[in-house]
Amino acid sequence: MSKRPLKSTRSGGKAGGKSSRSRPHARSDAHSRIREGVAREAARLISTGEAGDYPQARRKASQRMGILDKALLPANQDIEQALQDYQRLFRPETAELSYRYREAALEAMAFLAPFQPRLTGPVLDGTADAQSVVTLHLHDDDADAFAHHLQQHDIPADTDLLRLRLDAHREGEFPVWRFFAGDVPFELVGLPSLQVRQAPFAPGDDQPMRRASATQLRRLMQDEDGSLDTAAGTGPDA
Repeated sequence: MSKRPLKSTRSGGKAGGKSSRSRPHARSDAHSRIREGVAREAARLISTGEAGDYPQARRKASQRMGILDKALLPANQDIEQALQDYQRLFRPETAELSYRYREAALEAMAFLAPFQPRLTGPVLDGTADAQSVVTLHLHDDDADAFAHHLQQHDIPADTDLLRLRLDAHREGEFPVWRFFAGDVPFELVGLPSLQVRQAPFAPGDDQPMRRASATQLRRLMQDEDGSLDTAAGTGPDA
């Protein structure tokens, strides 16, 4: 009687250990852990003042960890979440500072209501620290209107220009006014009126900045556990 042929025990068979189909999952998990590690280090750099923004923190963190593959780097949102987690653990005072700065932002947004202001940056994200400023985007097609409004109310401000990407194809330099209201630092960025419905891209990212109107900010402050859908910075005040 002839012998039966032996069954193959190569990868993918039942008798040869783990299937090769598990390898992509293991690789994906390893990549996720690398991204999380870079995000945590980037968050630490921001919180300790060693990096000023997400792109700089991501670059420094990846260099320190020897991560050269851009596909393994975290997105801005990942670093933001890691920063929130870090500050909850090691800098609980940031929650109080963020709330105080948000209250100041609401007052300023009422004063600047003709320009449909939008809050963005660490104050909105709830990650404000001693180096943070209240950043408001203002909207009007007359760039001089912003300066006139400040002058009419005797608000002295330092002026500058800020380069922003409006979308994937357009970028430009836009006027900025910086001043203190009491002990709260402000930064006002003048943008064209159409940008009220489309936020500029976040630095180092191809996604629009997260922004909030005064109505959305009040809602967020009333319910810190709720979600604020302003990822794209679109739409008029609710």
